[in-house]
Amino acid sequence: MQVERIINNNVISALDPNGREVVIMGKGIGFHAKRGNIDNSMIEKIFYLDNQNALDKFKELLVNLPLKHIQVSNEIISYTNMVLNKKINQNIYITLTDHINFAIERYNQGLIFENPLLWEVQSLYRKEFLIGEYAVALINKEIGIKLPIDEAASIALHIVNAEYDSTMSDTMNITKLIPDVLRIVKEEFHIEYDEFSLSYERFVNHLKLLAQRVIRKEQLNILEEGFSNTIRNMYPEEYHCSLKVAQYFKEHFGHEIMEEERSILTINIRRLILGIKKNS
Repeated sequence: MQVERIINNNVISALDPNGREVVIMGKGIGFHAKRGNIDNSMIEKIFYLDNQNALDKFKELLVNLPLKHIQVSNEIISYTNMVLNKKINQNIYITLTDHINFAIERYNQGLIFENPLLWEVQSLYRKEFLIGEYAVALINKEIGIKLPIDEAASIALHIVNAEYDSTMSDTMNITKLIPDVLRIVKEEFHIEYDEFSLSYERFVNHLKLLAQRVIRKEQLNILEEGFSNTIRNMYPEEYHCSLKVAQYFKEHFGHEIMEEERSILTINIRRLILGIKKNS
């Protein structure tokens, strides 16, 4: 690989054998690098980002960041990839690294904030929140600070953004929305949720994906003609509830939920109710 630019003492950009620009991290690699030569023994991590714009933002971010902050962020992202075991948006290298660096700076300045969505994140994004707890423990250990548990929720939201390829604003809106939808269904059918049950988890996942599709204007349109009428006739109470949910979505997002999506929502409400009855 050939050196393109020395970003700082610990980070450089280079061209790989295929001519693709990459960012390389290693303690002192920038200090010792000479144009055209890289000491491979000093390479700790090679970052491949999907597009040039993201790569440029990442390089700009890394200019003044301490190596320890970059290393701990990279370890958290690697752990996230292992736990989730699916492709996530590589912009997380920018957003999460920046957030972690900012969180550490805030702590060092004595600025500690509560996360108002702590409960919602714990409830709706359990796997991501557990990763956030791991991240906080790792940061506290490696940096020698004591970030509060609220920070685990903030990190979890960044992971959710990368997982669903959404913005922080959309993720926070959805996180606030879902508990209200769950309340609508709960009051409609006078039920209690077992938040650790499979039926509850399936329903919450459906609401997450539905909200994402509504926001992106990518609603499903895959059902055969007449199927919606069949669903409406088979499950009138669940369909009535889906209309209430659709009205709430409209008020919150300003978008209609299409008939096909309401039918699928009706089916998922029905599955939820059956799951609760089965386990009661």
